[in-house]
Amino acid sequence: MLKDSLQKMAKQFVGFGIVGIFNNLICLAVYYLVIYFNASWYLFGNVLGFLVSTLNAYIMNSKFVFKAKKFDKLNLGKTYCAYLISLGISTLLLYVLVNKLQVDARLAPIFSLMVTVPFNFILNRFWVYNR
Repeated sequence: MLKDSLQKMAKQFVGFGIVGIFNNLICLAVYYLVIYFNASWYLFGNVLGFLVSTLNAYIMNSKFVFKAKKFDKLNLGKTYCAYLISLGISTLLLYVLVNKLQVDARLAPIFSLMVTVPFNFILNRFWVYNR
């Protein structure tokens, strides 16, 4: 029974990672589309990309990863909260890594992802989609 549960969670984690790849691509596409029209709107593009990609994360994770039965406004709100918390952690980690530990800014996001992806998965698995 424990083995089945761990296998299911591992499968969900992989699916969550795949959804995350799509989310990053969507976020970047929205960002680049916005700055294509006006480069000074880069902050707006970043926020809009975050909002659109998080909505996509909710839809894809609900359907393919955690197999929710129906649309749930509360879970959508929880998803945005989870992703905002992860964004905050990621930003803090980047600041510490780059400014305090002198990690190259091109490498720092990789280390940040090693913390935020599992953290975000746990929030989604046990809080957003808690059954």
